[in-house]
Amino acid sequence: MAFDALTLECFIAVAETGSFTRAADKVARTQSAVSQQINKLENQIGKSLFARSRQLSLTSEGEIFLTYARKIVQLNRDAMDRFKHPELQGEVRFGLPEDFASVFLSDVLTEYASLHPRIMLNVECDLTLNLFSRFKKKEFDLVLVKMSRPEDFPNGMDVWSEALEWVGQKNLINFEDGQPVPLVLSPQPCVYRARAIHSLEKMRRKWRIVFSSHSFAGTIAAVKAGMGITVLPRNMVPEELQILRRKKYLPDLDDTHISLLKHHGKNLAVNSFEKFVVERLKP
Repeated sequence: MAFDALTLECFIAVAETGSFTRAADKVARTQSAVSQQINKLENQIGKSLFARSRQLSLTSEGEIFLTYARKIVQLNRDAMDRFKHPELQGEVRFGLPEDFASVFLSDVLTEYASLHPRIMLNVECDLTLNLFSRFKKKEFDLVLVKMSRPEDFPNGMDVWSEALEWVGQKNLINFEDGQPVPLVLSPQPCVYRARAIHSLEKMRRKWRIVFSSHSFAGTIAAVKAGMGITVLPRNMVPEELQILRRKKYLPDLDDTHISLLKHHGKNLAVNSFEKFVVERLKP
């Protein structure tokens, strides 16, 4: 049994969008063509992959097959990337916030380096404002930056938007005694810090900083110890911590936006790395 790459791409698109129409837009095919690919795939494996009720959803077999489909498609892309440009070489200077490096990019950088061993990656972590300042001085070829609004960096490529959440140890934090909210946040300037404080003051909720560190690892350690709560994007919440949703005591937080900035140019190594990072980080 062999799986067609287009068929798997269509299946993944339908699974991620929950709609044949939106999936068709994503893979640049007609809705009927996508539907035919899904029917072909279900006939091929002899299982129903989607529950076609009022709302399209994956069956249990579909959930399992989605894991395999993503791996197959990713391996196909990796092989194409590796052998389409096997002789790429040069240097890429890349800057990003430390928390993103800690959570997302170690595997991405390792994978890219293995695909393109002749490209030298110089990676530095810093605060967003420092990254942007150094980017303007052309100290970096590419930088990832955190924003309050997409228009903060109008020339950037919007990589993703993510909901911010209050995060802490549920059993160690008490909000009901009228005491100020204990916050574990990075020093200024920090998008998450600004969002947290602005939302609390808008709610007229008292707060105090109990721990402040530029280090993501230090912030997480302080929250795990029960010193206070912090603010993180939803997909960066460690398994050992919990999302806190207590509308009576904690206000809602606006989304955060992640953008990739690149100097215009024809550097093949930089362009290759940009494409690779965007493909890996796009939800």
